[in-house]
Amino acid sequence: MKFSSIIYVLLVFSFLTMTALSIYYYLQIQQDKVKISQAVSSGTPLPDYHFALIGEELDHDYWRLVGKGAKQNETEYDVFVEYEGPERSNPEEQLKLLDKAIKKKVDGIIVQALNDEFTPLIDLAVGKGIPVITIDTDSPDSLRSAYIGTDNYAAGQLAGKALIEDTGGEAVVGIVTGRFNNTHHSLRVEGFRDVIEQEAGIDIVAIEESNIDRIGAEEKAHNMLTEHKEITALYGTSALDGTGISEAAESLDRQDLYVITFDTLEENLRLLEKGKVDALVEQQPWKMGHQSVKIMTDLINEKQVKKIHHTNSSIVRKQNLPYRQDLRGGRQ
Repeated sequence: MKFSSIIYVLLVFSFLTMTALSIYYYLQIQQDKVKISQAVSSGTPLPDYHFALIGEELDHDYWRLVGKGAKQNETEYDVFVEYEGPERSNPEEQLKLLDKAIKKKVDGIIVQALNDEFTPLIDLAVGKGIPVITIDTDSPDSLRSAYIGTDNYAAGQLAGKALIEDTGGEAVVGIVTGRFNNTHHSLRVEGFRDVIEQEAGIDIVAIEESNIDRIGAEEKAHNMLTEHKEITALYGTSALDGTGISEAAESLDRQDLYVITFDTLEENLRLLEKGKVDALVEQQPWKMGHQSVKIMTDLINEKQVKKIHHTNSSIVRKQNLPYRQDLRGGRQ
């Protein structure tokens, strides 16, 4: 193919791509216009502000709680929270949604910043006068105004201390992490390692990524337990990792395996009750979403706002469950 033909093909492809994006954005804008028209026709006053909340994964209980917390604060602060995210964890799709929010000129953006690729777009938004809050995963090198969420390094340390306490400081450990290049998972691994490596009786012999997928976690845990039969404990850095690990352990009849993972979601609480998981690192997704709306409103109204808002983390074991029924209700 001649060079001129290649250029022609690329130009056509670029035109089609831009056309498709234009249509996509047009349809999104029309959907918002319908919502606004319905509010006007019903006599409902329009909210003062329009915020975009961009999560990691819509089809996940954790992010449903984040969205629920934010939406429940709409009335108090007279805002409209447009909650969006990929159906499954996909940083590239999140970046597209962030770009769309900037183009729509929303009043504020609340976004999970999974990696360094989010920094330029966050800075672009701020440069256009749109304040940005990071949620669940921070982007400290960006121009974001504040972060709300777990101290993920400290949460990893908490998991390490729980494993040491529960195993008496004697264990051979495998780690199943969501993604190597996701900042919050990396910090959870780093904090865990820094605590575990101080214990002479504990060794980490393998680490694999699950791609934040239940089947992926089961596959990696199964392979790990098969290749390293000496493993006595597994640590998962996401909610789905824990589910996959427990299924792998059950398929290999490893009832002696110690399992610690993240998030007090309904399925993980059932595994904890049944003894298939030994400990959970509790986060507060509802509070993250709920408080993010207040922080963003304060920013817009030029009130003094702290840069870092760490929500609490704690360890939940089976014996805690009779006293922690609030974990099931969503309001964390």
